[in-house]
Amino acid sequence: MKNILLLTCFVVATLALNAQSVTVSASEPDAKIIVDGQNLGTGTLKIKVPKGECVNVKIQKVGFLKYEQIYCNKKGGTPPPKQQYFELKRDDAEEASIKTDQANVDFSVEVNKKYDVSETWKLTTQIVTDYFDAIEVSDKETSYLRTAWSVQSFQQNTIRTRLIIKLGDSNPLTFKVKLVSEYSGTSGSSVKADEQFREWDRILRKYQNIISDFSTRLGMK
Repeated sequence: MKNILLLTCFVVATLALNAQSVTVSASEPDAKIIVDGQNLGTGTLKIKVPKGECVNVKIQKVGFLKYEQIYCNKKGGTPPPKQQYFELKRDDAEEASIKTDQANVDFSVEVNKKYDVSETWKLTTQIVTDYFDAIEVSDKETSYLRTAWSVQSFQQNTIRTRLIIKLGDSNPLTFKVKLVSEYSGTSGSSVKADEQFREWDRILRKYQNIISDFSTRLGMK
């Protein structure tokens, strides 16, 4: 038993001696440093890379781009640097958007009684085309309208946005307006790759007034 314990200690000590260290630091002192899935520190961290192994390091902070680096300590491979500094850049997708409760929610807009059906639909279409280039479906008879996806790609994200209008009530005439906002988490995602997109609790700034425009230009206000 004693011999086994001594052997174990010897192996651990040998691995420790053969480990290489890299000091990782970020420009944001509160940025998380995640090593192999575990949050081990913020700002600056000295990381051990055992002989014959690799470690995965991620640098993350809300509002900034994410950074990832793999350090390996393997025979014949490039050894990790003694230190590495990460200059975090602002997340351009977040800078181009706002956090809001208007994303992916139906908003009811009661149409002003001074408009007849034709005027209502004409004004509705005008408001939509102020923000979107292409309308995919437009049916005045059923009061249903859906735009094509509008897509914008960022350094680490792809955002797709569309507007859906449907009849909420006939008397008084009320529309339900939904601004659909989704993200993929990857740059250059295809707009048709539905499986890559998830609901986003943010909307691009260029759409931030569309709901209020419906209320003021079409509604009772």
